[in-house]
Amino acid sequence: MLHWHFTCAKASCDAAERKVGRSGRRSLGRLGSQCLGDLAPCARRSGPSSRQILCSAVEQSSAPTLPRSNSNGNGVAAELDEKQEVAQQAVAADPCLAYNLQGNDWTTSSLSVVVLGASGDLAKKKIFPALFSLYYEGLLPENFQVFGYARSKMTDAEFRDMITSTLTCRVNARERCAEAQERFLKRCFYQAGPYDQPDGFQALSGRLTEQESAKPRANRMFFLSIPPNVFLSATGNAADHARSKSGWTRVIVEKPFGRDSASSAELGRGLAQHLAEEEIYRIDHYLGETSAQAFHVLLHALGSAR
Repeated sequence: MLHWHFTCAKASCDAAERKVGRSGRRSLGRLGSQCLGDLAPCARRSGPSSRQILCSAVEQSSAPTLPRSNSNGNGVAAELDEKQEVAQQAVAADPCLAYNLQGNDWTTSSLSVVVLGASGDLAKKKIFPALFSLYYEGLLPENFQVFGYARSKMTDAEFRDMITSTLTCRVNARERCAEAQERFLKRCFYQAGPYDQPDGFQALSGRLTEQESAKPRANRMFFLSIPPNVFLSATGNAADHARSKSGWTRVIVEKPFGRDSASSAELGRGLAQHLAEEEIYRIDHYLGETSAQAFHVLLHALGSAR
């Protein structure tokens, strides 16, 4: 059974161009080797290691890869062509220039992970344990916080009590697990509110800002662990009323993305009204489960035949 299927690769990484991430507890951590393999020397040069550079650390905003102008007219177009030519040659000579390392330096940035549907089974059994595993393995930035958001009324203390029993070190049990759990829980907060009204998301944004004040750049990631019928309303309110004003915003859409091709396209159009394509990640944590189970049976049969 997949522990957790998390996708967080940028389109700039050839190996993850279709945004299909690795399963399990190493999902975010895998980005350091899978997506940022070419980035390791760049990270060493600029300070932060690949472990400090998390999901979407590969930002193309600084990569000068604008399409060449087809104009052969005035000097302005010619000058633009020349600048693009020089910039692209510079990137070819030094690939590190294609990564916005300064803008994604986790020594000056914070990460807020917001789990919508935090009171549901998926969040309790899969998402929060996986986030703790990443923290336990040292694969989250130093300045991060986890916010749960759902319609259920809860205090921060009640929220922490709810997820405490799900946090285990069964993946890689080492020393001081209990201490790590206590430190992780201190970074967990809860905000109650509806999915189809802006008030709760405005309150959420205010609380996020309070926790993010230690760093000048705040990155926010929203994980949709909610029923498909509220995807659009929740995403729209999160994007319109709780997006980051100083860093990037990402929305991870969990579970089947539509019932068929038509409903998937409709959902995609709805999300596009509030988010750019590079801000949307679509995943299904049960994708490939049947194949994986069949493969396990085959291995068992081959082992028994020996």
